[in-house]
Amino acid sequence: MHTASEADQPLGERELSRLRWRCRRGLLENDLFIERFFKRHDMHLLVRHADGLQALMDLADNDLLDLLLCRREPDAELARPAVTEVLGMLRAR
Repeated sequence: MHTASEADQPLGERELSRLRWRCRRGLLENDLFIERFFKRHDMHLLVRHADGLQALMDLADNDLLDLLLCRREPDAELARPAVTEVLGMLRAR
């Protein structure tokens, strides 16, 4: 976890590269959402976005897809601001 001031820092090039690598998925559908996300937001990602995205990447592919397609909403540990913010960014058309 990062402090509030750390969470609002821009993501560096190296961290962005690592995050992109971490976000590779087994389901094409998930990859399409993630690819669109990076095309739109990679230059403006903050540390908190990386934290939220990392939490989503810990999910199984089918669970992630259910969230991306609004079949369910984040619950328990996932129901935190960084995750819900990134999920909204991923879902945006």
